[in-house]
Amino acid sequence: MAAAMDRDFRRVAADGTATPHRRAVIAEHPVAIEVNGLGYAVMMATPADLGDFATGFALSERIVANAGEIAALDLIDTAQGVIARLAVPPARAAAVADRVRRRASDSSCGLCGMDNLDSVHRTLPRVAGAPVAPAAIFAALAAMRDHQPLNRATGAAHAAMLCDRAGAVRLAREDVGRHNAFDKLIGAMARGGMAWDDGFALLSSRCSYELVEKAALAGCATLVTVSAATSLALERAAAAGLTLVSLARSDAVLFSAPTR
Repeated sequence: MAAAMDRDFRRVAADGTATPHRRAVIAEHPVAIEVNGLGYAVMMATPADLGDFATGFALSERIVANAGEIAALDLIDTAQGVIARLAVPPARAAAVADRVRRRASDSSCGLCGMDNLDSVHRTLPRVAGAPVAPAAIFAALAAMRDHQPLNRATGAAHAAMLCDRAGAVRLAREDVGRHNAFDKLIGAMARGGMAWDDGFALLSSRCSYELVEKAALAGCATLVTVSAATSLALERAAAAGLTLVSLARSDAVLFSAPTR
């Protein structure tokens, strides 16, 4: 499946002039995650780098502790979407089966599929890393657009990037969803044996608590987002010792102040 496709529109200008217009549109397809034969979740995602996405999703959801625990990962195209089938060790599968059972039988609290309110405040690992210089963040921001080909074509893709200590972009992933883009980046790093190495993550989106959780679970000590952070994102970042940099623009950025 293509990540983008051309579609026809009618462009109407402010003066009323109407002209045919053709432009690229980002693809959004259902991706069903199956773990040891059990349906775990259905996500709406851009059908590119889905092996990275499934790996990063499994890590972010704590289905596995590391990419090596994924014994097999198969992607199956269907008329309705893509099925990502993961095989994990029996010890992990038991916890997955219990969570799937509870999702099917319990009422939802409405928090994006979380089992209950306590899950929002589950313990995060403490992260550690050298402070990132503001100059590195501004360098990464200046280079960001060069690593967003899908967004340049469609204007509808989020990006997640691994940046080194100097601000050079080492790896980037894009998706229609900001969470998916970060999962793709985390998965690509895990599959490629890449580490943060005192670098940082740069995201094109606002920062909610889920993105902080993904960063902490991936061992990322500094998370930079182009838009603002929520209150819970700031609280969770502080609890994990993660430096959260938000409203990152070319003229200024906002640093949180976590306790190391």
